[in-house]
Amino acid sequence: MTTDEFFQRAGTELTDFLTQANPYRSLLILVVSLVVSYWLSRFIAQFIIFIAQKVAVRSDNESDATKALQLRQVETYLGVIVAVVRVVVVAVVAYVSWRILSPVESSKLGGSGAAAIGASAVFIVIAGQTLGPILRDVTAGATIIIEQWFTVGDYVKIEPFWDVTGVVERLTLRSTKIRSLSGEIIWIHNQKIDAVHVTPNGVRTLAVDVLVNDKDAGTELIKRTISKLPTGHMTVAGKLKVVDTIKYTDELWMVTVQGKTVPGREWLIENYFVNQLQKENTRLLKKDRLLEGDPIVRYADPDTERRFRRAVRVQQQK
Repeated sequence: MTTDEFFQRAGTELTDFLTQANPYRSLLILVVSLVVSYWLSRFIAQFIIFIAQKVAVRSDNESDATKALQLRQVETYLGVIVAVVRVVVVAVVAYVSWRILSPVESSKLGGSGAAAIGASAVFIVIAGQTLGPILRDVTAGATIIIEQWFTVGDYVKIEPFWDVTGVVERLTLRSTKIRSLSGEIIWIHNQKIDAVHVTPNGVRTLAVDVLVNDKDAGTELIKRTISKLPTGHMTVAGKLKVVDTIKYTDELWMVTVQGKTVPGREWLIENYFVNQLQKENTRLLKKDRLLEGDPIVRYADPDTERRFRRAVRVQQQK
């Protein structure tokens, strides 16, 4: 056999392989479709993620709370688009590949019966094990996004998992990515989310009511203790402030201190600040001590107070 005859025969066999239905060609179609769809979807996803990162930088630097929230929502939608694009790319590439490698003649059963049965069996197995969970994730993710349970940048706690808390870094139709206070990255399927605790603005507001026997000296003691507290995004979000002073008697005043801290670091106000305040008080001579009893720590979110004020008023009318 000459070289020309060899290449001619090889070309004929390759043409027959690509144009005539057979199990091996079906496998080739599957492999080519998977490879092309993977790289194409990855390229497009990286481009969308690049845009989302730019939006994230703008939202982090935005001073206007309303605009920052809008940018976070845009970032959330871009994360969803990544998942949608991947599905569309896989579907389109699979269809185009099948049309290119399967001429009209291959629709005739002939020798393709075994291939069709094999492909159907593989599809049924894959669909049963993958499509069901994915559809449940997509349905749950669509509900979360439509009802706006939370967006990228919110601090959340996921039920029923007591230890899954952190900042939402990414939200797609299928899954949610969370970064915890310790720096761990947590991925969770959307169908596993039963309920969500969302912390407004990512901080918790606490108030400390301090009873003192001297208004000016007591306020000065409190401010001196406040100056020793660590401040920052991961500790106390801004220094504590004296927000109110109420006179009970000539020798009894209540000074209210208020501050914000990230969830999980409430102990900086509940324990550290209170302990330091008591230590500062005990350093004074016994006759000059200012605190009258232990400081009272409570949550003081203004929106919550307005809601509970209405509930308490209704209850008192009964």
